[in-house]
Amino acid sequence: MKIILVDDEALALEFLELQINKIMDAEITKFTYLDPKEHKKVIQDSDLVFLDIEMPGRNGLELADKIVETNPHLQIVFITAFNEYAVEAFELNALDYILKPVQVARLEKTFERLDIRKILKTDPTSGTLQISVCGNLTFKQDGNSKFIKWRTAKAREIFLFLLHHSGMMVRKSELVEIHWPDLELERAFSQLYTTVYNIRKTLNAFGNHLTVKSVQDGYILILKNVIVDIVKWEEEITNAPPIHIETIDIYEKIMELYTDAYLNNYDYLWAESIRYRLEQLWVKVANRIGNCYEKNNCLEEAVKWYVKICNLKPEDERANFSLMKMYAKLEYGLLVNYQYTQLEKALKELDIDINPDIKKWYIDWKK
Repeated sequence: MKIILVDDEALALEFLELQINKIMDAEITKFTYLDPKEHKKVIQDSDLVFLDIEMPGRNGLELADKIVETNPHLQIVFITAFNEYAVEAFELNALDYILKPVQVARLEKTFERLDIRKILKTDPTSGTLQISVCGNLTFKQDGNSKFIKWRTAKAREIFLFLLHHSGMMVRKSELVEIHWPDLELERAFSQLYTTVYNIRKTLNAFGNHLTVKSVQDGYILILKNVIVDIVKWEEEITNAPPIHIETIDIYEKIMELYTDAYLNNYDYLWAESIRYRLEQLWVKVANRIGNCYEKNNCLEEAVKWYVKICNLKPEDERANFSLMKMYAKLEYGLLVNYQYTQLEKALKELDIDINPDIKKWYIDWKK
């Protein structure tokens, strides 16, 4: 990380540099006077600036405004002996506002607030690497599909395991236990090291988007400007507003991201529980969408969603029953019979009896 320190007092600069170095290693440039035009290159190349507000001949708030013009990604932390400028500081979208003397504990809180996307100087909507894990593993860079040839099937599987745990340390012992349970330990670790080496070579095609970093006794997959479809889908579903007819279009758009079950075309034992959890979430949301359309008498749209659920989960009684009732309302008698038969068949394969309420409704309908 590249950091600029600006203060008219040299001793204050030295002290602040000392405090920052206690927390992290950074490339620090100190200025007792900073001219945005004269020092344009330094400003453009930096990630963070600590800026004193009270300086002779120039107010730090005014200087911050000029700095932001030079580098919109640069994050600003104001430092001062006074607290009267706090409101103005945050109007300039400052990252933080710290009173002198700057303490290490307070600095740690500042660094926790850093916007990584700005540090990387990346736009989340451009220059991105898109990874799809719905069905097959596929890559798109800047909108263009990229074919990746994995050295071994195991290399692809280990990459996907690390991708699922991206940003977190995965122990080597866990990787060996899951992926080479039948091998003698020394040989299993040898296989792991070879596989990780092959993964790194394969990922070179994506520059710094994907990096496998060795840490202690494990690995971390670090993502930079990467969108994973299933992750984006779950995040957007979780953060979506309450569902009603005015927000239904938002849900329709989000659900387009889920094009298939998680890693559906790969027989990975470790992925089964993840796939099941995500499928259950999809079914829950799809039922809510169908129910919303049904309540608002948009029967064709409701039918569409209930059919999707039944295609994915033929044993889902809620969706099947909703379809039967709507088909009955629309006087599609043959489809009512068909849906009941399909549900009965799916449940029989699981050795489950059909819900008595559904059975009673069907018998009454036939009468």
